[in-house]
Amino acid sequence: MASAAAAKLAAVREDLKRRFAERDEFIDRALAALLARQHVLIIGPPGSAKSMIAHALCSRISGAVYFHWLLTKFSTPEELFGPVSLRGLEQDRYYRITDGKLPTAHVAFLDEIFKANSAILNALLTLVNERIYYNDATPTPVPLNTLFGASNELPQAKELDCLADRFLFRYRVDYIEDREAFRTMLEAPEEAASSVSITLAELHQAQAEVRRVTLGERVTEWLTEIRTRLRSRGMCVSDRRFRLSLAGLKANAYLSGRNQVNEADLAVLSDILWTVPQERALVKEEITAVVAPALHAALEIVRQAEDVHRKALQSWFNREEERAAVTEAKVKLERLSRRLENLLVAQPDDFWAKPIADLRSRLGDLAGAVEKRARELDRATDEP
Repeated sequence: MASAAAAKLAAVREDLKRRFAERDEFIDRALAALLARQHVLIIGPPGSAKSMIAHALCSRISGAVYFHWLLTKFSTPEELFGPVSLRGLEQDRYYRITDGKLPTAHVAFLDEIFKANSAILNALLTLVNERIYYNDATPTPVPLNTLFGASNELPQAKELDCLADRFLFRYRVDYIEDREAFRTMLEAPEEAASSVSITLAELHQAQAEVRRVTLGERVTEWLTEIRTRLRSRGMCVSDRRFRLSLAGLKANAYLSGRNQVNEADLAVLSDILWTVPQERALVKEEITAVVAPALHAALEIVRQAEDVHRKALQSWFNREEERAAVTEAKVKLERLSRRLENLLVAQPDDFWAKPIADLRSRLGDLAGAVEKRARELDRATDEP
């Protein structure tokens, strides 16, 4: 039975998804990070709602302190950690007044985070990773739960790699694609204070419940196989990142209302294991191959079908060559369709049967387009 904290968190989740178009997956990752006490790196262009979602999420945590800052190459430690106390200097002490600054925040958003210079970087690394801020050489615990770091691109300077690695979740956002979703965004009223919220105490309760989520029998086996497959394709993911990913898997299972991690939760790894955005598709492909070989096979069938469709409907100089190509494409698509049907018959009640059925619909659309072109060619032949 879901706890009161879980029920409130589910309400916050739905409230945010209603508010932000085409951001469902990002919101799920942000909430998983919050539950796992991990951090999120957001790569995307300006104006794609990166900071808005972080602020909206924090505003729904009653009692949480939010800190937001835009970094530049000229940013100083005072901007993030507070000014040096003049009274302290009179007493031969060097400490900062941190009220209202990053060391007091529960949720923080640092825009253009890779503009952090060396004067900021060392203190930021310790604060983010160990939740400790050294003030006057005194280690002080900080309440930071989750840091959202945003950037238009990944860092080029090697010294910033250590900062990028502190973010368990990496997510790329872009502008809204769907026409209707875009219209909805334009017509949405300015956000008022939401009545849907969760207290800090309830968040801590939910985090404790996440820690009690079990991994299931095959999770470590799956992770080991995914690691092997990624290495074979030239990707080397650190042991630390794999270890930390377990918290993300548990958080995702919890958000889905389950007390045990299953194969569906491994989808979050596609936003954990990549280093550059181009690797995300590769990671997703290898995850699917390990935990859902039938779905992986179905995806390959549809990729082949798309290739057949593209070649058949390309521009042709000769009508006879086009007719031959379309006829051949029809045969190939029928063969691919039978292979896909065999996958469905083999596992009608499997968890992955629904996405495979969706792929069947996609293959049907491709076959329908080729069949339509074949009829057009036949009519052209019959015309005097």
